[in-house]
Amino acid sequence: MNNVLSLVARLLFVALFLPAGLFKLMGFEGITGYIASVGLPLPQVGAVIAIVVEIVGSAALIVGFQTRMAAAVLAVFTLVATVIFHAFWGAAPEQVQVQQLMFFKNIAVVGGLLLLVANGAGAFSLDAKKAAE
Repeated sequence: MNNVLSLVARLLFVALFLPAGLFKLMGFEGITGYIASVGLPLPQVGAVIAIVVEIVGSAALIVGFQTRMAAAVLAVFTLVATVIFHAFWGAAPEQVQVQQLMFFKNIAVVGGLLLLVANGAGAFSLDAKKAAE
């Protein structure tokens, strides 16, 4: 059962990150504007990094390739993005509750990704296939 749950967990993370990466790719100008709006330098570079991390990380999780590394990169990316884009402590009063919810949801996602880092992809993965060779 653990191997099935590991596969399901990987796919559920993909359900979060892959659409986000694809939406950023399709709306590149909008995401660069959003990044710039929080005062980050080089918003185009930031957008490209986000797109690559979310799409490539998702692909790695789908097939279970270098799962621990992919999950670690996604965890760091999510943590950094959370602190920058969901800083509820500095949000306008009408946005505090939503930003706080998003902040702690993302912290929980980081926790789940760290479980993948700790436990790996499970048997239904390229990682397991490579280890068996």
